[in-house]
Amino acid sequence: QVQLVESGGGLVQPGGSLRLSCAASGFTLEPYAIGWFRQAPGKEPEGISCINRASGLIYYAPSVKGRFTISRDSAKKTVYLQMNSLKPEDTAVYHCGAVPCDAQAMGDTRDWGQGTQVTVSS
Repeated sequence: QVQLVESGGGLVQPGGSLRLSCAASGFTLEPYAIGWFRQAPGKEPEGISCINRASGLIYYAPSVKGRFTISRDSAKKTVYLQMNSLKPEDTAVYHCGAVPCDAQAMGDTRDWGQGTQVTVSS
């Protein structure tokens, strides 16, 4: 079965950190640029970061730039999202998916896994 599986979410206090994982199952990540999205309750999904292995380009949305870092481990078929200095407004379900990606923008998709919940609260 071909799928991406997100994990690593949880409850964290403001200012804390989490690392999310997006693991490929049933296929290799190599040909694909992978993006992270998040959806807060009652809001539209937001594309926040993507990484393009072929070009080496990385994109960050203004809302997370300087706080989040995306990376990938080809051997582990996993893309990571290191989230630092978390804020309550980062609370959302986080998803990953294959999307077009360059340094200025990322594409859109709703072809996600189940996602992982991130809650930032004191």
